Amino acid sequence: MPELPEVEVSRMGITPHIKNQVVTKVNIYNASMRWPVPDDVYQLEGLTVTNIERRAKYLLLHCELGSTILHLGMSGNLRVVDKSEPLKKHDHVEFVFANDKALRLNDPRRFGCCLWQEPGEVHKLLSKLGPEPLTDNFFAKRVYEQSRNKKVPVKQFIMDNAVVVGVGNIYANESLFKAGIHPKREAGKVSLKRYQALIPIIKDTLVAAITQGGTTLKDFAQSDGKPGYFAQELLVYGRKGKPCLTCDNELEEIRLGQRSTVFCSHCQK
Repeated sequence: MPELPEVEVSRMGITPHIKNQVVTKVNIYNASMRWPVPDDVYQLEGLTVTNIERRAKYLLLHCELGSTILHLGMSGNLRVVDKSEPLKKHDHVEFVFANDKALRLNDPRRFGCCLWQEPGEVHKLLSKLGPEPLTDNFFAKRVYEQSRNKKVPVKQFIMDNAVVVGVGNIYANESLFKAGIHPKREAGKVSLKRYQALIPIIKDTLVAAITQGGTTLKDFAQSDGKPGYFAQELLVYGRKGKPCLTCDNELEEIRLGQRSTVFCSHCQK
């Protein structure tokens, strides 16, 4: 599943091609996605996309009459191509622009979405989301106070979208390792001092991934562009049974919230 850095890089990749461009045509080839694509999306036709914003793992294409909300689901991707480029299998939604470019949402498993948000309103999918991780609204004291009396493992706590958005499985694994915090430790038993160490690490880990992903931006203007997960040097995620890069002990794997959780029992307490 694309995580926050992948979605942010998608935003960075499509923005130069579609911002301040007029939408000349909206094509819905398959409305049967996670939720049915509403006819309201056709309101984009004839209007200018004034901005492209990311909220959690949703992308919003803003115009004067409202916003189109896009989500990549489990397997989706966005491509900017010449409008004459033949469609690919699983191209479900297309926005054609006056500059002869087209933005296409391709989603083989159809767990993504294309929805509409009225101006001045916040869609119900976005209304209860926590703060963005790279903003000043995500800080240690706030997280510490939210965590009091919480018995849930700290890994699941920091992946809760009501606490903070966009800290997906890869980045939760990596951040907890860097902070030396065991993923099963109860969130309510993590001290303020340790949250003060963890929060900047989460931010730095996400920024590093976004920066690395920036090297794939050229893919968004190619017909076969599928940015997906970009190459990263991961310390624990996907390294079950391999030596810890800090102490050489064998990395262990457990399941938390049905997600792979890799850690070093020597380095993380």
